[in-house]
Amino acid sequence: MGSRVRSVFSFPNPVNEIAARVVAGGVVVLSAAAIGFREPWLLVPLAYGFWARVLTGPTLSPLGQLASRVVAPRLAASPRLVAGPPKRFAQAIGAGFSSTALILWFGFGAQGATWAVVGVLTAAALAESALGLCVGCRVFAGLMRLGIIPDDVCVACADISLRHPEITKQTAPA
Repeated sequence: MGSRVRSVFSFPNPVNEIAARVVAGGVVVLSAAAIGFREPWLLVPLAYGFWARVLTGPTLSPLGQLASRVVAPRLAASPRLVAGPPKRFAQAIGAGFSSTALILWFGFGAQGATWAVVGVLTAAALAESALGLCVGCRVFAGLMRLGIIPDDVCVACADISLRHPEITKQTAPA
């Protein structure tokens, strides 16, 4: 039983970046629909999806399941595996933004602030989906460089030679 629970509440490492970009595209559609149609109820599945992906990867996320099991395997692009911890960190940032939007709307009735927060979230998701630029992953890397996130959280992130075997520790710039 314990291992089954642990397997549900885990995050994949590595992550298929193609599936992650598909998820980001779904977030763009959902959040843009919430803004465009001024439908605050859409913030609920938006926030749920981020929290589900932070806690379980794609396991309990309908969008994660759709992306990893249906859409990504049917795309012409080959899977591109990237480190999981930065992607989980990015999902946590999304959970924070979407939860903030929920609280602003339903807790305070702050409509303008709600849509501004969702707009920032939409822009970050669009950068991931369309350009492959993961804002949360960039923040994660910066926090690792500053020593705020320890190297052992993401060994593949800390040691570039693991991601690029053509670069050895002897040839890597200091």
